Amino acid sequence: MPNLFDPFTLRGISFSNRAAVSPMCQYSSEEGFANDWHLVHLGSRAVGGAGLVFTEATAVLPEGRISPQDLGIWSDRHIEMLSRITRFIHGQGSIAGMQLAHAGRKASTYRPWEGHGVVPELKGGWRKVVAPSPLPFAEGYAVPEPLTEEGIREVVKGFADAARRALDAGFSVVEIHAAHGYLLHEFLSPFSNRRQDQYGGSFENRTRIVREVVTAVRSVWLERLPLFVRISATDWAPGGWDVEQSIALARELKPLGVDLFDCSSGGNLPDAKIPVAPGYQVPFAERIRKESGMPTGAVGLITSPEQANGIIQNGQADLVLLAREFLRDPYWPLHAAPKLGHVIPWPVQYLRAAPEGTPARVPVDLQKLKRISAKRMVGKEEKRKKSVLDRAVHDMMTRLRWIIAVCRLYLAKNLFRQW
Repeated sequence: MPNLFDPFTLRGISFSNRAAVSPMCQYSSEEGFANDWHLVHLGSRAVGGAGLVFTEATAVLPEGRISPQDLGIWSDRHIEMLSRITRFIHGQGSIAGMQLAHAGRKASTYRPWEGHGVVPELKGGWRKVVAPSPLPFAEGYAVPEPLTEEGIREVVKGFADAARRALDAGFSVVEIHAAHGYLLHEFLSPFSNRRQDQYGGSFENRTRIVREVVTAVRSVWLERLPLFVRISATDWAPGGWDVEQSIALARELKPLGVDLFDCSSGGNLPDAKIPVAPGYQVPFAERIRKESGMPTGAVGLITSPEQANGIIQNGQADLVLLAREFLRDPYWPLHAAPKLGHVIPWPVQYLRAAPEGTPARVPVDLQKLKRISAKRMVGKEEKRKKSVLDRAVHDMMTRLRWIIAVCRLYLAKNLFRQW
């Protein structure tokens, strides 16, 4: 079986390893534009050796943002700065991925450190909050407008247009966000979808919009590039979306061109009882992988190199997506590889700090680098010795001048007395 630091290939893209940066909202954008924060945040994880680096949930329509400070890709004007980020990520040997999202009834909300509930228009929020049905997520959230069929077509087109822009910006992977209680998950779950038309009721109807989005995105996304879908495998409540339906959806989406199911859970019910524990979502990835034949990604409280490696070696998932661990340590793969007995390339700029024998990401003569480093060390030692000698001479001359001054004073006193 493969391990965490073995390559992984989907379609025409080869990931250098199976450790991926999970999408994580940064709440640091203005009008959807990426900025220096996103460049440094995402770029540093690429420097740190991640095989795949995902952006946060990036809104396909302005009203699809979770907060007013979320990234967006609803305009061609967003492409330029995103291109700068993808160039840097790919330059480090990582793959740049974008998660395409619409927040649905959880849109126009405060970023976590600023409050709870709906952001008013005076503070940058918006009135147009939409969902399958007029059911608010929780107290303090907006009562959403139910999407008309025309509105659904606009959403589907928004995802396709966003995928085209992601392609223009240089991304090599896109992921459709159908998890965590956002719009597409809201259609999937009977708890949030009470529609009586072709988009509600039966499994076929509730999953219709996801199939339409996948088909639309795949039609503009290059054949050689992978397409992921993030799913909440369960609502963690009886009568809701569950792992059996997730398996059935994976089977339907695979022939439509989806290459990997990114398996998370929950997010659609504020009071769901979730048994949070290390690796608590891994069994979903394992079961969906085995029963649908779809490659999967595992995410959720995966913290140690040994745990992540075990998930890959045991055939529970094909990728491991880490979130908080990458916030704690942007260089997690560089530090994890030696613990598992693997050697992975470091940035040549950091090579002096790498373990002995570590290769660089760009071609470099290691012996020459060692000779240069040795010469620098010799030079530093010579400078240090010279500095020590210079200080000794300086101290000796200072003492000599002091002695001469004392002698002159003594002679002057004796001459004065004789006179």
